[in-house]
Amino acid sequence: MNSISANLNIMIKASERASKILIRDFGEIEKLQVKKKGPSDFVTNADLRAEKIIIDELKKAKPNYSILSEEIGFKKNKDKENTWIVDPIDGTLNFLHGIPHFAISIGLLSKDEIKSGLIFDPIKNEMFYAEKDKGAFFNNERIRVSKKNELSECLFATGGKKYNFINEISTRKSGCAALDLAYVASGRYDGYCQSNLNLWDIAAGLIIIEEAGGIINNIDLNNHKNLDVIASSPNINDKFIKKISNF
Repeated sequence: MNSISANLNIMIKASERASKILIRDFGEIEKLQVKKKGPSDFVTNADLRAEKIIIDELKKAKPNYSILSEEIGFKKNKDKENTWIVDPIDGTLNFLHGIPHFAISIGLLSKDEIKSGLIFDPIKNEMFYAEKDKGAFFNNERIRVSKKNELSECLFATGGKKYNFINEISTRKSGCAALDLAYVASGRYDGYCQSNLNLWDIAAGLIIIEEAGGIINNIDLNNHKNLDVIASSPNINDKFIKKISNF
């Protein structure tokens, strides 16, 4: 494994611990689909269990760091300059329907800048991570964004509402913003855009894309909700922005 910081090591261990409960719970989803009540409550509990495991691990290592998480919200602590940003299951609807495309996302906001991020797909055992000025990695291998130059050759990701541009460029909707960003960083997708996202959906992905050589629009990290994201490789960034100018 490439050299990583103590904080990233903490994030990796927390995500790996939480992944065990998510893999087990995901295995129960198919059985729950046939029950009249449905699996919604079960998934909510899976979310909460995974979040608790992650936060307990992070707090054990860094008890004074603040925490922003999807389920518990923002919890200020003694150290207000460092905040863990946690999404225990990004892609909850996929999880709910037994679709194996969701991820754990953990970012570290330090002095108004995302310094490290991790996105872990427990079903595929795919881990994407990055630290400021240290590059981006997929399962310990260095990754870079796509080198394509023409929009006609590219594949993009989006989510949420239907946008006008999806009929003009090749687009996919996967239902997991964190993995969409990770896939842009690794060159699987060439670009991504979506509106009305939460900071915990994208925090880890922002640093991973930047360290993979990608470009992202300016994000106000003081806002936790209703964020718009545009990310792509540098080669097609201007063309991509022009194409989605009405998004």
